[in-house]
Amino acid sequence: MRRQAAAVLLAACLAAPVTALAIFGDDVARRGVEDLRRQLQEADKASKALEERLARVEDRRALLELAAQIEALRGEIARMRGQVEVMQNQVETADKRGKDLYVDIDTRLRKLEQEREKAAAAAAEKPAADAGPPAAEAKAYEAALNQFKLGNYPLAISAFQGFLVTYPASKLAPSAQYWIGNAHFAQRDYRQAIAAQQRVLSAWPDDAKAPDALLNIASSQEAMGDRRGAQKTLEGLLVKYPASPAAASAKQRLAQGARK
Repeated sequence: MRRQAAAVLLAACLAAPVTALAIFGDDVARRGVEDLRRQLQEADKASKALEERLARVEDRRALLELAAQIEALRGEIARMRGQVEVMQNQVETADKRGKDLYVDIDTRLRKLEQEREKAAAAAAEKPAADAGPPAAEAKAYEAALNQFKLGNYPLAISAFQGFLVTYPASKLAPSAQYWIGNAHFAQRDYRQAIAAQQRVLSAWPDDAKAPDALLNIASSQEAMGDRRGAQKTLEGLLVKYPASPAAASAKQRLAQGARK
């Protein structure tokens, strides 16, 4: 009877579902970690119960069987603890990528504001013939950019795409395409982000946004785990646009990668 009870108890512990390791979203990964921790607590309780039974068993054969069961349960507990550590690392990695994403976006927005202020100052000094885009055109661009700033990324993408259809020859067209790529990046749709930025490079290779587009491509590759591809993109940026502000960021990121 004691051996049957111990076997039933062990089977119940080992039958507990173990969450498969995969790369989930942050919330799902955290729930998986919590589930595994609950399973570990149950397994620990089962192990202690078996050890208590082991202390009371006098029959040598039953003693050996219980000892083997306890050893198997300990192995399962060790495996589950390893899974908890792996999933915890995945959660921490996802958190870091999320923080890096928002820092990157905030830096780009600050840079945009600075460029806008410089452009406004330069426009005040230029003749009327060099004035900026027409009011309606500028208004449409600003409306799309405001959607991005508010975090309404799907609306921002649609608005910028509409802008490109309405004003395909606009001086703001490269910037509109660039922010489409950034909106995809903000949604963690890195493949679409790369495709959007590649359009900037193919249609407007000499525009000021071209080196920024390469920098965003490198960020997308890094987020996808393609570190070698990101390194090559940053190196290409330094070769093609060595005097650009983006080149300074590329040098810094290559130096950080070399230290890892």
